[in-house]
Amino acid sequence: MQIRIPMPSPHLEQVGSRCKFCIMILITGGVGSTIGAGVYILVGAVAREHTGPALAIAFLVAGIAAALSAFCYAELACRCPSAGSAYHYTYVFLGESVAWLVGWALILEYTIGGSAVARGISPNLALFFGGGDKLPAFLGRQTIPGLGIVVDPCAAILVIIVTVLLCTGIKESSLAQAIVTTVNILAMLFIITAGGYLAMKTGWTGYNLPSGYFPFGVNGMLAGSAVVFFSYIGFDAVTSTAEEVKNPQRDLPLGIGMALFICCVLYMLVSIVIVGLVPYNALNPDTPISSAFEDNGMQWAAYILTTGAVTALCSSLMGSLLPQPRVLMAMARDGLLPSFFSDINEHTQIPMKSTVVTGILATLLAFFMDVSQLAGMVSIGTLLAFTAAAVSVLILRYVPPNEVPLPSSLEWCIDSESLGFISDMKKIESANLQEAIEASGGNQHLLANQEASIEYPLIEKQIAQENHEKRRKVAIWSICLVCIGAFVLASAASAEDIPSFFQFTLCAIGGVILFCSLIILSCLGEDDARHSFGHAGGFLCPFVPFLPAACILINIHLLIDLGVGTWIRVSIWLVMGAVIYIFYSRTHSVLRNAVYVPKSYADEIYRFLSNKVV
Repeated sequence: MQIRIPMPSPHLEQVGSRCKFCIMILITGGVGSTIGAGVYILVGAVAREHTGPALAIAFLVAGIAAALSAFCYAELACRCPSAGSAYHYTYVFLGESVAWLVGWALILEYTIGGSAVARGISPNLALFFGGGDKLPAFLGRQTIPGLGIVVDPCAAILVIIVTVLLCTGIKESSLAQAIVTTVNILAMLFIITAGGYLAMKTGWTGYNLPSGYFPFGVNGMLAGSAVVFFSYIGFDAVTSTAEEVKNPQRDLPLGIGMALFICCVLYMLVSIVIVGLVPYNALNPDTPISSAFEDNGMQWAAYILTTGAVTALCSSLMGSLLPQPRVLMAMARDGLLPSFFSDINEHTQIPMKSTVVTGILATLLAFFMDVSQLAGMVSIGTLLAFTAAAVSVLILRYVPPNEVPLPSSLEWCIDSESLGFISDMKKIESANLQEAIEASGGNQHLLANQEASIEYPLIEKQIAQENHEKRRKVAIWSICLVCIGAFVLASAASAEDIPSFFQFTLCAIGGVILFCSLIILSCLGEDDARHSFGHAGGFLCPFVPFLPAACILINIHLLIDLGVGTWIRVSIWLVMGAVIYIFYSRTHSVLRNAVYVPKSYADEIYRFLSNKVV
């Protein structure tokens, strides 16, 4: 079975050759994209309904689950550094059609996510003016008479400012994001230090409850982990700057890992302080942190917390608007979108046109639409990307692509290279025969034996090739069964409306399929061809195939738990994307007229071309 890799050459371009930035800005960008204003609200609702004092444990479990995807992203970012991020990984390992759906879902996520974040700026900004009705008229929300549409000028202005900032260049926008992220982190450190001091004075009353540390049990804590898992979404935005980083093989894994670690530590420390300062059942579900400080006589702290929330919103908005133009650029370079989106500005070295289009669309949505009801849709794009990244790691390790597409413009050299290759083989065979004649002293019997010995390695090589192909087929089917087993297990575990007997039976079937597939992959061993695929060196995902399989299982479970209504709305978007792909993208794809050849053969062709140029 042949695995085909799309044309790699366009993705090896370094669009930001004059705009490389350091690892610290990369880390702050990842932290800023991950930590949003939701943490200032989320801790109250989750502690009251799911975890109780065990909120910090829930954040730790969710952080470990997010780290599984981070490991997969880190390896893929080293092997295939591209601005397309998860779209590009899917394009290489799972094919163009699957990559299109992932990219299309990411466009939805970044657009709605950015607009929803921008809409949240008005209520927080109003606190500085003493309430929403005291905002200046040009910033306050207004209702259009007769239409009932609530417009938000403040959200639109914020999107415009961020878009202009992103158009100035990657270094400038990353520096600005680093500044607002630093302010947000300082606000969280204030919560930790000041809240910890107050909690010590009151004796950590939140932990001295008769209900214990797990009032809702371990299952409640795990349910809370599923909720707070989405607080870690955003670290994947780091990989979208792969072509603008000094050393992708070193900086991208470090940036992803450090960003996720910092976020996890901050989340846990804030959780420990808040549930220790105020009993979980007394937390305000809407404003848990500011209410906790007010109850302890620190009303003025609300201004610091609001500053942190506003800067968190600004940083999250940058984290949403920064990756989308680069995903559009990667899709356009593959011919799936008009070439308009792939144009790079010569001065700023960024996809200027894609950034402007993204900003205009986000501005209109933030101004006219209340996208809070669509907020659940933003998670599907990320979870699909996480799942595709985990599957891609399994393919990279066990069945790395063995065919490379050549553009139609290079078809003329295939026969020339073939003739040259055959001619070289004939010269080698003639030389071997001549040596055999000289060694045999003209003895025809010895010569016949020599000719036969020359043929045996070819037979052995053919047998080895057949065994290798059989192994690849077994590996491919095993990876498919891993996905099927994970889907059956996650679906059965999430099904609450079926009898327990059928639920346990389906769980057992899915678990057996998953376990047996992983055992087969472990026994097969990894393909040696993985060492020569993509960029050499860099981070390697540990515990393969078990870690990617766990990542697939967790992400599928979270996807199923998003609900039927969310999936119906997302399905409409995906159907629209499928129509565009069928009627436009397939006909304009760079792979449409490409000729696939074995990877080793393609290397010979490019070597042949380089020799002709010399």
